[in-house]
Order: sequence, then structure tokens, then C-alpha cells
Amino acid sequence: MARKVCFSFHYERDILRVGQIRNSGLTKPDMDSAGFIDSASWESLKKQGDEAVKRWINTQLDGTSVTVFFIGYETSEREWVEYEIKQSYAKKNGMLGIYINNVKDLNGQTDYKGQNPFDKLFVNQTPLSQFYKTYDWVNDDGYNNFGKWVKTAARNADRQCGDWNR
Repeated sequence: MARKVCFSFHYERDILRVGQIRNSGLTKPDMDSAGFIDSASWESLKKQGDEAVKRWINTQLDGTSVTVFFIGYETSEREWVEYEIKQSYAKKNGMLGIYINNVKDLNGQTDYKGQNPFDKLFVNQTPLSQFYKTYDWVNDDGYNNFGKWVKTAARNADRQCGDWNR
């Protein structure tokens, strides 16, 4: 069954790594993707204010069944990552994280490993990282396993973990 996947990542720092992943065959014929925007469009969107950004995120999530968080060095500090996680949770999307620090940039350099954004949000005093799996694109062979990861996340999406801590 085809799955529409929303990708979340830190644009300024990680677009080249995510682009390499995306172009490496990640969007195979049975997979559609949402969540890519060019730099000029993102800057224009941010200037329109928080409500415009929220509407754009919600539109990107519309029709998706899984949200993939590409975890770079600064992903968990992104202004909108918490909102994306909470919106994905609310619409019962499956979620997973993929560390991209070992993906080489155009200069052949890797990056520092970032913090798992699922560690920062809690339901019933338990971090979301206890419920949503994370992988390393290079070490866990994302090229060959991405489809399996998405299917597993979608299958586990109905297992909601509780109410947000207040």
C-alpha cells in the first residue's frame, strides 16, 4: 500500500544531506513524499508569521500516514519541531526518527549527532522516544530499510501512548 510521508528536518543545516537521501531512491514508486520547500519559499513563509507556518505544516501533514524526522545536529532545537510532532501525534500519524549525521555532505564531511527530538516531549511522564523508533541512515542501511521502517511506523500508529504532560 502506498504511503504518503511527511519529512521534517532543519532546512538551513540539513537540506543537502536530506536531499542526498531523498535522491538516493528513498521515494521509490510506492512512496509519495511531502515536506520539501525551497529556501526562498521558506523565508517568505516565515515572514508571514506563526499562523502561516502552522497552516503550511498542517497542509504538509494532510493525507500523510507517517512523519519522518531527519535528525541532524540542531533538529531538536528547531522552532517548529515540537509543533510538528504534536500535530503528527494528534492526527495519529506513525512517527520515526532517522539520524543523518553520518551522511556525508558535498565536501565529504559528516556532522555531529543531534539530540533525539522525541526525548523532549512526554506523555504520562514517559518520553516519546520510548514509543517512536529512531534509526541511523548509514549504520542501519536506510537505503534498503526505509520502506520497512515506514511500514512499521504506520502499523504502530494506532498505539497512542497517552495524554501530553501539562
